[in-house]
Amino acid sequence: MSRLPPLTKARFFSGVVAVIMGCALNYFGDRLLGVKIELFRGILDFNGLWVIDMLVLPFFVGVLVAVIFGLGGKWLCYFPPLIVKSISYVESIYFNTVPEDASLIPFGLWGLFVTVVMTAAAFGGVMGEIMVKGTYGRSPRVLLYKQRSDNKESDI
Repeated sequence: MSRLPPLTKARFFSGVVAVIMGCALNYFGDRLLGVKIELFRGILDFNGLWVIDMLVLPFFVGVLVAVIFGLGGKWLCYFPPLIVKSISYVESIYFNTVPEDASLIPFGLWGLFVTVVMTAAAFGGVMGEIMVKGTYGRSPRVLLYKQRSDNKESDI
């Protein structure tokens, strides 16, 4: 049975910073693109900016979270898109009025969209871990790749 490493204050702090930075990138990216996935204006609403907001932006959010947090960031990168999209949906229901040319999408369809966004963030989290570790898998890098020494003839 494997034992989990102890949760240190530094690890917890880096996790909180990673989630906050991921949320900030996702929020400001959403505002910069001007896309609100919870509002439906018709089939023309699904354009290039919508695809960037659904796939590309969450990918970079996942990479950012994994790079800040380090190993294990692929599990933490699910949360920023979920937090930002949930706040945006609640904001559209309770605090902002839905524009006359738009309607609020049903909660189930919104859940499907958020699942797609979280999956894109997961791909980014895996890529971020590959960038941090240099390889992918469960084995530590030290066990997979041995450092070459200058004084061994077998390394030549």
